[in-house]
Formats: sequence, structure tokens, C-alpha cells
Amino acid sequence: MHLAVLISGGLDSAILLGDALRRGEWVRPIYVRCGLAWEREEFTALTRYLAALACPRLAPLIVLEQPSGDLYGEHWSVTGRAVPDAQSPDDAMFLPGRNVLLLAKALLWCHLHGVTTVALGSLQSNPFPDATAEFFQDFARVVGRAVADGRLSVTAPFAGLTKRAVMQLGRGMPLEHTWSCIQPIEGKHCGACNKCAERRRAFADAALPDPTPYQHRA
Repeated sequence: MHLAVLISGGLDSAILLGDALRRGEWVRPIYVRCGLAWEREEFTALTRYLAALACPRLAPLIVLEQPSGDLYGEHWSVTGRAVPDAQSPDDAMFLPGRNVLLLAKALLWCHLHGVTTVALGSLQSNPFPDATAEFFQDFARVVGRAVADGRLSVTAPFAGLTKRAVMQLGRGMPLEHTWSCIQPIEGKHCGACNKCAERRRAFADAALPDPTPYQHRA
């Protein structure tokens, strides 16, 4: 039975998948495409990351379509304009219902294909209301009820860990093939947005070399 990992190509979910493989688990990666401004570059990075980790226990990537442009409208996440910069607070990154969109279709796919657990890379520092243990438990229960006999669970194995601890778990993984930027420039990390700043700090705090070719230096 595979463990499904909801993967974006970012550091946390990429390390979660890599760690599961290291522990000998069979892993099914699931990517949910929502039509956000950075997804082309993110998906390209993800395919490279999965190729670098290829092994018999890594199942082929499942891509689910969940367009949200009609929901978010002119939001920066869709338009790519006026994105939160390196000085912006983390709550500027909040996308209402983001995990609702990601999990709804992923859980239903798992139910239809005999997978009972979906794992996400949420950390203890995640401040958003749709990233709590209670939310994950409640949401899995609701979807399980919707399919009558569904035995589904959502787990966040990194929920008790700091970013530094997670980055240490990622030591030796091909993290050069991960993606964090919300405002790509010519296929590169911009180096100036909120997520690029977070990425720089993550590598620095974990005393790991940052392999990222940023368009702009800090």
C-alpha cells in the first residue's frame, strides 16, 4: 500500500517524500495544479526532483487539476502582480482554503485507488487555520463520510519540527531541484519575494549550501 504525499516541489514536501523513501516506504506523489502564477516552474522542478529520486518504491506522479482562478480572481497568486516581498509578514502568504482545494481531490483520488493516508509537509510554524491537526482530522473525516466507506486520514509528519530540523533531514537530497519562488523570472527564483527570502533563511539556518540560482541577490 502506497503512502500518498501531497507534493508541491517546495522544500518541505520534497523532503517529506525523500524521507519516506529513505525509511523504506512506497510513496505515491500527488501534485494538484490550481492555475497559480508559479506552477509552470514549480512543476518543472518537481519532475526533475522525482527523477533524481527515482527508485522502485517511488510510484509515478499523479497530477490532479483543480483550477482556482475563478475563485481567487485578481489575487496576486493568480496574476503574479504585487506579490508579497521579502519584508512582508508570513500571513501575507495566506490563500483562503488552499488546503481545502488541495486535499479534496487528493483524498477522493486516494479513496478510488485504495490509498488510505495522505501526508503533507506542514511544519509547526505554519500559522494558517487550514494547517492544524484538528483541521486535517476533521477534513479527512468529512471526505470519508462522503464516500460512505472511506477510511481516510491526513497526516503532517513534520508538524512537530522546526524548519531547521526539516532541512537537516534533507541533507544529501537533491534540493537543487526544489522550487519556492512565487514570482519566477526567466525560469529562475526571483530572489526578492517572501518565499525566496524564506528559502535563503532555511538553507542558512541549517548550515547547508544554497544551490539556488536567484535572479536577484539578497
